[in-house]
Amino acid sequence: MKRLPIFWSFRRCPYAMRARLAVKSAGLQVELREILLRDKPDAFLAVSETATVPVLERTDGQVIEESRDIMFWALQQSGDPEQWLTGWKQDQAGLQAFLDQLDGPFKTHLDRYKYSARFAEDKADAAELASYHRAEGAAFLKQIDTRLNKNPFLNGSEAGLADYAALPFVRQFRIADITWFDDQDWPAVHLWLQAFLASQRFAAIMHKYTPWKPGDAPVVF
Repeated sequence: MKRLPIFWSFRRCPYAMRARLAVKSAGLQVELREILLRDKPDAFLAVSETATVPVLERTDGQVIEESRDIMFWALQQSGDPEQWLTGWKQDQAGLQAFLDQLDGPFKTHLDRYKYSARFAEDKADAAELASYHRAEGAAFLKQIDTRLNKNPFLNGSEAGLADYAALPFVRQFRIADITWFDDQDWPAVHLWLQAFLASQRFAAIMHKYTPWKPGDAPVVF
């Protein structure tokens, strides 16, 4: 068996999800090593300065620790067979700004909404914090809905990098309170997200793997 890049992952992590989506789209093979965040293997900690997933160890020894960078690496290695980078080529500055807003302010609001108890002093403070950050995150989702009313995908007529970079985080925002989310007047967002959740593409990257341990046979993803 030829040596493959090693991909350290955690199934439910949205950053890892979007990196796995790009690897699948690219048609690449990697050796998948699923980890538990509460019990990170020494081999993982030895290669990751941040100790966060995803991490890709290339066969040349280079380590890629940012999910966005893994996405670009996978698509560029493969020639981008599904044309995910079309939007990037057409408006690099615009897509960069969207990704920065997604990974910056929106992710901050998502974390403080979904895990408000971690950032609050008491239950009352947690409820107030969650309400504020939910509203702030919702404003970003409303912007996405407006864009999706013009085109079926953020990438245009076909889904691309912007869509698959964002969808795992929108999924997580919904999970925080599914009833509330589904009641919001974001018809285009709902169609976009539900189509993704029902897709074979999503199912393919959400297979459950046993956490890796030294000596295990390689798992090819």
